Amino acid sequence: GGFDAEVVRLSGKLVDAAIELHRLVMNNFLPSAVKFHYQFNLREMSNIIGGMCRMTKDVYRNPVQAARLWVHECERVFRDRMVNDTDMGKFDEFRSQVTKKYFEDLPGGLGAVEERPLLFTSFMQSSPDDTPLYAPVPTYESLKKALEDKLNEYNETNAVMDLVLFQQAMEHVTRISRIIDQPRGNAMLVGVGGSGKQSLARLAAHICGYDVFQIAVSSTYGIADFKENLLSLYTKAGAKGQPVVFLMTDNQIVKEHFLVYINDLLSTGIVADLFAPEDKDNFCNAVRNEVKAAGLLDTTDNCWDFFINKVRRYLHVVLCFSPVGDKFRIRARQFPALVNCTQLDWFHGWPAEALLSVATRFLADIPDVADDVRASMAQYMAQAHQVPRLIACCTGRMLTLLHICLGVGITVSCSEATCCSSGE
Repeated sequence: GGFDAEVVRLSGKLVDAAIELHRLVMNNFLPSAVKFHYQFNLREMSNIIGGMCRMTKDVYRNPVQAARLWVHECERVFRDRMVNDTDMGKFDEFRSQVTKKYFEDLPGGLGAVEERPLLFTSFMQSSPDDTPLYAPVPTYESLKKALEDKLNEYNETNAVMDLVLFQQAMEHVTRISRIIDQPRGNAMLVGVGGSGKQSLARLAAHICGYDVFQIAVSSTYGIADFKENLLSLYTKAGAKGQPVVFLMTDNQIVKEHFLVYINDLLSTGIVADLFAPEDKDNFCNAVRNEVKAAGLLDTTDNCWDFFINKVRRYLHVVLCFSPVGDKFRIRARQFPALVNCTQLDWFHGWPAEALLSVATRFLADIPDVADDVRASMAQYMAQAHQVPRLIACCTGRMLTLLHICLGVGITVSCSEATCCSSGE
């Protein structure tokens, strides 16, 4: 409502482009043992359109801005699932092909549509009544300044996180905040240990104004403790209406039965055998006035459905899993909601520039070191972190060659296959 006429006329092209790109991705990126999560259906289309529906007439005043948002949402929904550089490059070709077909005739041409940075956030711009606006990021410098301010706010009231916000880290923060900023937005962050998934998720939650809850695993922590924690989250999100992020790593899943509850929470919000009759009554009574205010009869069923919908709106699950080994693949097969009901953000290995910036940051406080020596130390530390990846890549290639040429009974693990296929 109220959009410029040129933006309105573009709506048909936006839908047609999304359908064509979805078809290309679905037909060319097929699931395999390593890429088991390459399952593209109407959920992805819904996520793209959901992102497009965040447009406002005050921000998107010309068709180029709408086309740029379309590119951004497609990259977030499809590209962020890709496991290696080869697949990301292949997707970029398809996306560029569709962009050229539908948006080449816009003012400024493809250069205006593809101009970088191509990121959108809801925490850098707001309306006069302080309503967050989903708007483009003008520069990486302005994004870094905004994120550093948010990080300083976080460190004032929480355990200090000494983060180095290089470009890739900033992009991941915007991706996570984009996911959890939406109702029923749940994220699956996939990356090896130490890639920063938990820290960036905590920063993204703080940016969105959410509390973060994480279970405290001990030698005696079991199913009863986990159910009690889930009940407290349901109380906070559903009865009190307080937005909260449930942050959980694969190392905290000390019992596979935890995933039964997580799967139900993600898929329907109704967790089997979690609620005692008195719990259900208390939750229904907590939202009864809201049900009446919404113009509904305050029957038990209506109150319960209202409560569950409220939980799904305010409780955001962020899972941090590692792709190494078979455990992630097996769990995703046994509990399909882990992939189907979350939006994925795949953490790839940090590039040399990111490693160098981190090393430089932490060497800066060391006294009595010459600047040239400090720079050499930073270069060495960055290179040292890249050597294991190169060794793993070469090992994977050698094992594959032995298997093909000599018939040796050696197989390459998922992590090695991913490394080799990344073109490193």
